Amino acid sequence: MVVKNYYKILDLETSHVSIDEIRQAYRQAAKKYHPDLNIGDNLAEEKIKDINEAYKILSVPSSKRKYDRMWNAKFGKGKKAFSDKSQKGAIFNIFLGNIENTGTDEKIKKNPIKGENVETEINVNIYDAFYGLEKQIVLKTVEGQTKTYTVKIPKGIRNGEKIRLIGQGKTGKYGGKNGDLLIKINIEGDQKFKLEGFDLYTYLLLTPWEAALGTRTTVKAIDDETNIYVPEGIESGEKIRIPNKGYYIDNEKRGDLVAEVKIVVPKHLTEEERNVYQKLEKISKFNPRA
Repeated sequence: MVVKNYYKILDLETSHVSIDEIRQAYRQAAKKYHPDLNIGDNLAEEKIKDINEAYKILSVPSSKRKYDRMWNAKFGKGKKAFSDKSQKGAIFNIFLGNIENTGTDEKIKKNPIKGENVETEINVNIYDAFYGLEKQIVLKTVEGQTKTYTVKIPKGIRNGEKIRLIGQGKTGKYGGKNGDLLIKINIEGDQKFKLEGFDLYTYLLLTPWEAALGTRTTVKAIDDETNIYVPEGIESGEKIRIPNKGYYIDNEKRGDLVAEVKIVVPKHLTEEERNVYQKLEKISKFNPRA
């Protein structure tokens, strides 16, 4: 987008003006060169286009600051715009932040550009995620070198959540800040616990007689043990849900611990146990395949 001397177009003597003063100058200039008051005047039509363009840039504080920075970088504060012929050839490109001067050989000053963020991911076991820890990880930098980072994993971090290491991304340009390093956390389960949402899943191993008769037993949660009642006749695959013993939802609430029943038979029977099973086989009318 090519712009001109916007302050001069709005008949302003200086850039040190408020947004209200810019609006007032715009209204006066627009009224003066309004097409209805200058019918057939091609110069007035071009002038009103410049006025609208000037107001569009100067009425927004962020674009005004960018325009002023480029102007001051080229001509210095306090100098009047386009004071000689060589300066009239100056063209500014707002979006690139570059100054291209067709009449002088002065050095080009560019706006700072922040470096790009870099993303990676690491695996964390369920216990470390639950309790939190400080972890040393070694990653390759964008230059191909290895670097050790200290990552503080907070207690109860969510699966898929990202940790931001400020300034550890790609290097900024022209004095701009470095980008950040974003580390995605993947929580890994183990043989004891698996995480699904905020619920922790585990197995409850029962003997055949415990499953048949019912029992009271304990289930190990990730941070303690809890007593539960197992109803008689429970089967493998059924689940017992224990509230508020799962993973952290917030500082006060937790998900559930879900214990899935697995009935385990003894691999080696004593003579007495074998006799009991053989007697049960004879007297029981239960047939799961019937």
